[in-house]
Amino acid sequence: MKFIKLGSRPDTFYTADAVRSVSSDVSSDLVVQVKGSRYMLHKFPLLSKCLRLQRICSEAPETLQHQILQLPDFPGGIDAFELCAKFCYGITITLSAYNLVAARCAAEYLQMTEDVEKGNLVCKLEVFFNSCILHGWRDSIVTLQSTKAFPLWSEDLRIRSRCIEAIALKVSTHPSKVSLSHSQSRRVRDEMSCNGKESLLQKPMTKGWWAEDIAELGIDLYWRTMIAIKSDGKMPSNLIGEALQIYASRWLPYISRKVKANKEAAASDSDSDSASEVTSKSRLLLESIVSLLPSEKGSATYSFLLKLLKAAIILNVSSSSRMELARRVALQVEEARVSDLLIPSLSNSSTTLYDVDIVLTILEQFMSQRQSPPTSPPRSKLVSERRRRRSRSAENIDFKLQESRRSSSASHSSKLKVAKLVDGYLQEIARDKNLPLSKFIAVAETIPNFSRLVHDDIYRAINIYLKAHPDLNKSDRKKLCRVLDCTKLSIEACIHAAQNEKLPLRVVVQVLFFEQARAATTGGKVTELPGNIKAVLAAHNIDPSKPPGPLSTTTSIPADDQWSISGLKSPKSRLSTLRMKLAEDDDLDENEMNTDVMGRPSKFKGFCALPTVPKKMFSKFMSINRNGSEKS
Repeated sequence: MKFIKLGSRPDTFYTADAVRSVSSDVSSDLVVQVKGSRYMLHKFPLLSKCLRLQRICSEAPETLQHQILQLPDFPGGIDAFELCAKFCYGITITLSAYNLVAARCAAEYLQMTEDVEKGNLVCKLEVFFNSCILHGWRDSIVTLQSTKAFPLWSEDLRIRSRCIEAIALKVSTHPSKVSLSHSQSRRVRDEMSCNGKESLLQKPMTKGWWAEDIAELGIDLYWRTMIAIKSDGKMPSNLIGEALQIYASRWLPYISRKVKANKEAAASDSDSDSASEVTSKSRLLLESIVSLLPSEKGSATYSFLLKLLKAAIILNVSSSSRMELARRVALQVEEARVSDLLIPSLSNSSTTLYDVDIVLTILEQFMSQRQSPPTSPPRSKLVSERRRRRSRSAENIDFKLQESRRSSSASHSSKLKVAKLVDGYLQEIARDKNLPLSKFIAVAETIPNFSRLVHDDIYRAINIYLKAHPDLNKSDRKKLCRVLDCTKLSIEACIHAAQNEKLPLRVVVQVLFFEQARAATTGGKVTELPGNIKAVLAAHNIDPSKPPGPLSTTTSIPADDQWSISGLKSPKSRLSTLRMKLAEDDDLDENEMNTDVMGRPSKFKGFCALPTVPKKMFSKFMSINRNGSEKS
């Protein structure tokens, strides 16, 4: 770090009876009081360089012995005043980045300018500041940090703005061309010795060489510095994101523990003011970091964004900051795991274990940002394009089509990943007995149906919810099962659903007949089916001996949620389950069953609404049952 020495005389200041004096053959004639300290000095050396002291002495009445001057608001206190006083006496003083700001503010207060005397202190400090301090990396940061004690003076004298401009300029410059401190220079030299100087110079910049140093700044100075760095436009967004992550890890570690400790302290003592002050500072810091995040996707890692979001919930930051974080998390939510979304609920008004609302916001933002472009342009547009621009080559058209399809494929792939993520998340939150049905359905419906290629996971989540909420009425169970597409269930899931007594009757019947329809269309084998259903398959020339195609089951589930099909070994099992549910459905309140014009219950409408193949099979199934009953 750079320094400068001014003056040549030895230090002759001393303390006697709590009074600071200077050794001299001439008796003192001036008493200066600064921040409770007294100085016995001489008028001539001070007044010859300090215009402010001249004016104060001229306005104050003279006494026979000493003239007393009061300087209660002196910037920098006694240390800064003593530096200026020693300069006036010609005593050697040492200035560096650590005391430059205090000396500069004190000299400005005393008006030690060129108007009073050539080569005065203000001029010398400005030359040292501009030619040395601003040229050094570490000197600029230390000087900027020291302005915190003199905010108004530093702004008026443009010390802060000049330091920030110098730092921003150096950040966009390669470190080999920046005047670094000894330790930093050694680090750069080590990199050069390992990688070679030529290869290092070819890099736009050494990654993150500046981020740790400016992380020492307070949030107000850091925010202004980062704004200056971003406004330059030369810094890649990913380096901005890394710098913000370094800063957050330094100033926001273990934020949940801190807030919990503050709450306990506030509850146990009367020290609630200090606890709330810490929380307010952390809240301001977090909101400032959010405002600095680059807009480009991938500029900050997903894990970092998620940590910021969790901290934002804990600190109860502004809704705009939470929404902005949710939007940014949504851009990269396909990188998440189920555990990442299990954010504990800290709201006093909510009794749920997890914050489902913020996850809903993330998913809604994801879907709004991932509107898939058309996989290919309309045929009419292609024709008109060819007619209007016949000079365009077929290769260019194919290239644009490939780019459009590639973009659509990437978007669809992300939705498939998020659908799998959401179904896993639903299985976790379904165990919460306080989770309202409306929130479960809202989360499930954020993902479009085409993004769920298989509905086994969403069925598993529904089953877990039904187990955790046994008091759901029939209407609520029907609402819950509306998100389920029976045509996308695997064989194992269909077998389990067929004997699931918690499902509504309509869902069970749909599962049964969609299973038969799938077997009929694919030529698959239906294992352990009742005799009358086998007759229907035989009537359609379906060979029941052919095994069904392989089905993938990649989701691992707890043992207590595994599907058991031991009860389906007998063909009578499925029929008995169906009869029991039919009887149960017949006993329901008539208000829940709308009748058609002929007065038939509406459940027949559900059967009629089945696709063509199941409908035909159902009619034959009913005719077989009817013939069997007539014969008996």
